[in-house]
Amino acid sequence: MRILVVNDDGIYSPGLLALAHAARLHGEVRIVAPDVEQSAMGHAMTYTRPLRYRPAGLPGFESYKVNGTPADCVALGCHQGDHVDLVLSGVNLGANLGNSMWHSGTLAAAKQAVLLGVRAAAFSVRGGYEPSDFERLAPYLDQVVELILDGDAEGLLNVNFPTSEPRGIKWTRQSVRHYDGTVTPAQDPYGQRIYWCSVSPLEPAEEGTDRHAVDAGYTSITPLRLDLTDEKELHRLQSLNRGPR
Repeated sequence: MRILVVNDDGIYSPGLLALAHAARLHGEVRIVAPDVEQSAMGHAMTYTRPLRYRPAGLPGFESYKVNGTPADCVALGCHQGDHVDLVLSGVNLGANLGNSMWHSGTLAAAKQAVLLGVRAAAFSVRGGYEPSDFERLAPYLDQVVELILDGDAEGLLNVNFPTSEPRGIKWTRQSVRHYDGTVTPAQDPYGQRIYWCSVSPLEPAEEGTDRHAVDAGYTSITPLRLDLTDEKELHRLQSLNRGPR
């Protein structure tokens, strides 16, 4: 099995190496990751300038760095070399739960793989992790990779680990709650106005969701789809028996 490992935290992230080591137990691994951090880039792709695909020299792995986005890395990684059977993205330093899925570069890389016809999973861990902490995450990471490779779950998966050692694994749905969208003004060293954008959930997580599972200390795995159609609303509008105005 040929496995492509990507991320949005950049080529030198400890989470990337942790995922690559877990993947190597199950197949031939190639790493392709951004040359600098690309967090919260969403599904941005580079069309207005050329990209560079250069050796990264990570010990023990065939690895490359790209001056582009996570989705760019998947596009180039699937284009270069042999056929790719599976794309694994992460491990992101910070959770990608609920509405944060919409702007996650980690998840966007996995989405790009599925758009190209390759099954994929995105991996994230709630904040507070140091490089050495990935050693204790390793067995849980390997457990989830094995679960994915068993073949019961196909397509696109979003995986989130809690900060502490997981109590188990739960299949979940996405938590959809309102967020505050805070904008905090500040000043740079030259006295110029700058702004920090951040988001925090305003409501508690619903039972059965990704946020609820991770809050309770479980690993959350959420199967996702690329079709964003609101089927319920579509059927309601169609039942009105009149076309758009």
